[in-house]
Amino acid sequence: MTSDRPIDLPPWRARLRGAREREGRQPTGRWLQLATIGLDGTPRVRTLVFRGWHGSDQLELYTDARSEKYQELIRQSNVELCWLMPKAKQQYRLRGSWLPQDTQTQAMRWQTLSPRGRALWGWPAPGQPLDRKASFPEELDDSAERPEHFVVLRLQIKRAELLDLSRHPHQRILWCRDDGWREQPLNP
Repeated sequence: MTSDRPIDLPPWRARLRGAREREGRQPTGRWLQLATIGLDGTPRVRTLVFRGWHGSDQLELYTDARSEKYQELIRQSNVELCWLMPKAKQQYRLRGSWLPQDTQTQAMRWQTLSPRGRALWGWPAPGQPLDRKASFPEELDDSAERPEHFVVLRLQIKRAELLDLSRHPHQRILWCRDDGWREQPLNP
């Protein structure tokens, strides 16, 4: 049975939406940094593109299963994201864990990509030595089947922290899923 009732969003989602709106149509408003633990135990940080929300507190990103990042997530599913909104002068730190997705979800998300967006998964494996003769297509049309290495990273957010630099003193707020997303002001 489905409900027509809207999803109850955590309070930090409304603030984040407002910050994203202030960024306007700038592509950088969709870029966030993903921190993982490398296979050698050292930290890794990469920039990924925000793809959307699933439910109230699951964020979606896409990655390539041939990348080290994917192997790191298999070993340690806990991650932290840092999402800086320069125009809004706000930084969000989102902590959570990766939830593997089924084949149907992967296929549905593949179809939402533009031909230029799909092209990245037609390139050679990331991080490998460059083969100057390899093909780097600019587009993959709608008929292109989803490659096995296209992966939806759905992250279950368990902790959200805002650092608002737009006022004096700066404002810092913490919300934790286990605490019912209760707002906890912190010293900046």
